Amino acid sequence: MPLITNLNNLLKGLLCLIVFALQNHTGAQVVIGTPNLGFSQACASDSFNSFNTTFVFSPESSLQSSNQFIIELSDASGDFTNATTVYTSSAGSITQSPATLNFDIPETTAGEDYKIRIVSTAPAATSTPSMSFAAYYKLQDSPFTINNLVSTGAYCTGGSYLLSIDNPGTGNNDSPLNYPSLTFNWYKETSATTSVFVANGPTLTVSEEGTYFVETNYGTCTSNSFSNRVTISEVSISGQADATIVSSLGNPYCPEQGLTTLSTIGGLSYQWFKDGVEIENATNQSYQTNESGEFSVQVDLGDCSASGSIELVSELFESEINVNETNQLFEGETLTIEITTTAANPEFTWYYNDEIIPGASQNTYDATEFGDYEVVITETSGCNASIMYQFTIQEGVDPFPDVDKIPNIISPNGDFTNDTWTLPLKYTTGTNTEVVILNEQGKVVFQTMDYQNNWPIDDLNLSAINQVYYYIITTTDGKTKKGSITLIK
Repeated sequence: MPLITNLNNLLKGLLCLIVFALQNHTGAQVVIGTPNLGFSQACASDSFNSFNTTFVFSPESSLQSSNQFIIELSDASGDFTNATTVYTSSAGSITQSPATLNFDIPETTAGEDYKIRIVSTAPAATSTPSMSFAAYYKLQDSPFTINNLVSTGAYCTGGSYLLSIDNPGTGNNDSPLNYPSLTFNWYKETSATTSVFVANGPTLTVSEEGTYFVETNYGTCTSNSFSNRVTISEVSISGQADATIVSSLGNPYCPEQGLTTLSTIGGLSYQWFKDGVEIENATNQSYQTNESGEFSVQVDLGDCSASGSIELVSELFESEINVNETNQLFEGETLTIEITTTAANPEFTWYYNDEIIPGASQNTYDATEFGDYEVVITETSGCNASIMYQFTIQEGVDPFPDVDKIPNIISPNGDFTNDTWTLPLKYTTGTNTEVVILNEQGKVVFQTMDYQNNWPIDDLNLSAINQVYYYIITTTDGKTKKGSITLIK
C-alpha cells in the first residue's frame, strides 16, 4: 500500500507541473516593434512589385510553433478598418528578431498616405503602424495620345475646344482609358520646362490659348504615362485657322501596313479633298487611304473655320510583269518571264505549283513546264513591302488545226477553248481567200485576204447574251460560203 500511495503522489506532482507549464506558455506575450520601411515610395508596375520591411519582436521564446507573421496594408488614408493582407508567413518559419519580409501591393493601390503594420497569430499581437508612404500600382505606364495625335486645335472667339484621351487611338497606342480605376491630371505649359495643373478627368474643355497635355495620376510616383502636347489657338469671328493633318502611319508611309488614317483638328463638320477634288462622303474628322497625293480638309468651327493640307507619299514600289495571267506554251518552247520594279534592294522568290523553285532569285525566269507560277518581289529596305504576281502556263493550242467544217458558234472568253472563229485550212492564210464578217445591221466589222483564225481580234462589247454575226467567204475561183456566227457571251 505505501508503494501505491507514493506512485499516486508522484503522478499527481507530474500532472501539476505539466498544467503549470502549459498555463505559463499560454499566457506568454510578444511585443512587435514598429515596422521600418525599406523604401520611400511603393511605385509598382507589372515589371516591378516587390517591397520590404524590417521589424523586431521580443521575446523570441514566446512564439509558438504555429505562429504566423502577417503584413496588413491600410487604405489610402492610413485607416486599417478594412486592412488588406499583403503577406502571410508559413507557420513557425520566423523565429529570430529582427526579421525582414518582402511583399507586393494590390493593383488597386493608389494614394499618398498608406501604412503597414505587423500582426502575429500565436501569441496574438499587433505592431504600431509604420510611417505613411505613397503607393501606386501603375496599370498603364507608357506614352499615350490625345486629340488623335494632332498637335493643334482651334476655337472661335467666345467658344472652346475639347481635348480628350484617345481610345483606342492610333497605332500601338495603349490608352489609359482601358483601365477604369485610373484618374488623370491636365496641365498647361508655362515654359519649355514648367507647367501648371488645370483640371482632372479624361477630357478638358479649353477656352484659353496655350499648350496642354495630360498625365495619369500616379501622385508623387514618376511615370511614363503621359500624352503628346497640343497647342490651342483662338480664331476671330469669320477668321480661318490652320488645320493640322497627321498620318497615322507617318509620311511617307508604308501601305503594306494597311490604310493610313488622316486626322485633323476637332470641329462641327468636315470635308476632305484629294488633289483639289472633293472626296464623296469624306465628311468625318478622319479619312483613311492607301494612295499618294495632296489631301486637304475644310473644318467648320462654327463662327470661324480652319483648313489644311498634307502632301501624302506612299512608299509602295512599282512593278510590272511581261506575261498575262494565262499563257500558252508549246512543247519544247521556253517562256521568259521578266519583272521590272522600282523596289529598293529587291528580292525575288519564284514558285511552281506552290513549291519554291530552287536557285530562282533573279528578276527573270525561263519557264518550260505547264502549270501554276508565282513570283514575290520584296523590298528589303525602306518600306519592306511585297508584291505578288500569279500566272498560269497552259499547253499551246494549234492556231491552224485541220478542221472539216466552218463553225457557227464561238465563245471568246479567254479560256483558249473555242475562243476564235477557226476555219478549215483551205480558207486561211496563204490561200488568198477573202473573209468578210458583218454585224446584224449589215456593217462590215472584219475583212481580210489573209485570215489567221484570230477573229474576234478586239473586244466586241457584246450587248446580248448570244450576239449574231454573218460571214461571207470568197475563194480565188469565185466560190462563196455564207452563214451566221453566234458569239456566246
